[in-house]
Amino acid sequence: MSSETPGGHGPPPGQAPPLGEGEAEDLLRGICFKTGPPRTVGVELEWLLQDRDHPHRTVPPHLLEAAATAVRALPLSAALTFEPGGQLELSSRPAASLMACVEDTAADLAAVRAALGSLGLVTAGVGVDPWQTPRRLLRAPRYEAMEKAFDRWGPAGRAMMCTTASVQVCLDAGQEEPGPLGYARRWRLAHLLGAVLVAAFANSPFQGGGPTPWRSTRQALWATLDPKRTLAPDGLLPPRDAWAAHVLDTPVLCVRGDGPWQVPDGLTFRDWIRSGAPGRPDRSDLDYHVTTLFPPARPRGHLELRMIDAQPGDDGWIVPLAVTTALFDDPEAAETAYRTVKPLAETAGAGAAPRNPLWTAAARDGLADPELRQAADVCFRLVLEALPRLGASAAVRDAVAGFHDRFVARGRCPADDLRDLLTTGGARRPALPKGTLS
Repeated sequence: MSSETPGGHGPPPGQAPPLGEGEAEDLLRGICFKTGPPRTVGVELEWLLQDRDHPHRTVPPHLLEAAATAVRALPLSAALTFEPGGQLELSSRPAASLMACVEDTAADLAAVRAALGSLGLVTAGVGVDPWQTPRRLLRAPRYEAMEKAFDRWGPAGRAMMCTTASVQVCLDAGQEEPGPLGYARRWRLAHLLGAVLVAAFANSPFQGGGPTPWRSTRQALWATLDPKRTLAPDGLLPPRDAWAAHVLDTPVLCVRGDGPWQVPDGLTFRDWIRSGAPGRPDRSDLDYHVTTLFPPARPRGHLELRMIDAQPGDDGWIVPLAVTTALFDDPEAAETAYRTVKPLAETAGAGAAPRNPLWTAAARDGLADPELRQAADVCFRLVLEALPRLGASAAVRDAVAGFHDRFVARGRCPADDLRDLLTTGGARRPALPKGTLS
C-alpha cells in the first residue's frame, strides 16, 4: 500500500494524448475510491535518523548515505524511500489483517534498526526534529520545484520536507453501500476523527532547539504550508465529486520537463487543461499532480490518513495503527465513533480540515482540550472492545490499553512527556537519555 509522499517520485512525463477536462474528472471519480468490503490495511512509517549517543548532533551527509546504502541492501517486504532531509520511510504492502501488517512491519524494522545500529544511528520517533533546522539533502528536480513553490508561503515547507516524520495508516476506501463501512461514511469519518487522532498522538512540541506553542508542531506546519494543497476537499459534496473538483482546482506544484521543472504560480490543473500552456497535460501529469496534494486524508484508491505524528519507542507506531484500523474496520466501533465525533466537529466552528477550530485545538492543546479528551477516551474504549474481534494479539491490546491509561485517561499525549523531559532545567539543547526518542 505504498503511496506517494512529499519524498516520493511520480510517473515520468509521457507522450499520451492530451487530457480533456471531462476525461480528467471521470478518471478522478473512478480511481480515487475503489470500493469493496474493507479487507486490507497498510502503514507508512517515517523516521528521523539520529546519532545514537548524541541525538542533538547533526548526522553528517556521508553517514546518512552509508545508512541508505546499508538499508537498501536488506531484503525488506516494505517499500523503502528517503525523504529530502534524510528521513527514512517504510511503506508496507497491503496486509490481509491488522496482525499481518504489524508482524511484517516489525520484522522489517528490526532488520533496518540492526543495520543502522552498526553505524551508530537510531530511528527517532518524533513528529518534528527537536533540534535540527531544515537541511535538504536530495537534489532531484521534484524537490527543487517543491522547495521553490513552498517558499512562497514561508518557512513551513522546508521544515515539513526535511524535519518531520509521521505514522500514516492506509485502509480500504470502503464498500459502495451506505453504513459504517460505506466509502462515503469512512471518508467523512476520516475528517471528523482526524482531529482526535492528532490530539491523542501529538508528539512534536519542539522545533529548532526550543519549545513551540503546539503539541503537534508537525500538524501546525501542514496547516500553514499552502492555502489549498493541504486542505481537505469541500465536505458538502459527495466524496467522488468533492475530490475530483479539489484536484482540478488546486494549483499545479510543478510542470515536469527535461530541464529545470517549471513552477507556475496559481495555475490550477483545470486552467492548465483549458489553456494548454505550458504544453497540454496528459494522464501522467494528472497522476503526478495528485501526488503533490497533501490533505489530511488522501484517497488513492484506498484511504491514506496522514495526520498522525511519529511515535516514541520501538513499537509506538503500533498503537495508532491498531486504533485507526479498529475505528474504521470494525462496524460497531466505526458507527459509535462516528456518532461520538460528529457533534464535536459540528459545534467546533466552520472551515475545512486542517484549518478549522477543532483541528487547531487538537494541534495546539492535544488532549488537554476537554472535549477532545472525552472523545478520545470513548474511541479508545471502543478500540479495546473491537481489537479481539479483529484478531489482535494480547501484546497489541496491552499496548493500546497502556497508551490509554498513560495518556488518554489523564488528558495527556506523548508531546506532554517530551515537553516535560526537554524543558527540565531550561536547557536549549538538552541531552536525552539513550533511547528516549528511538
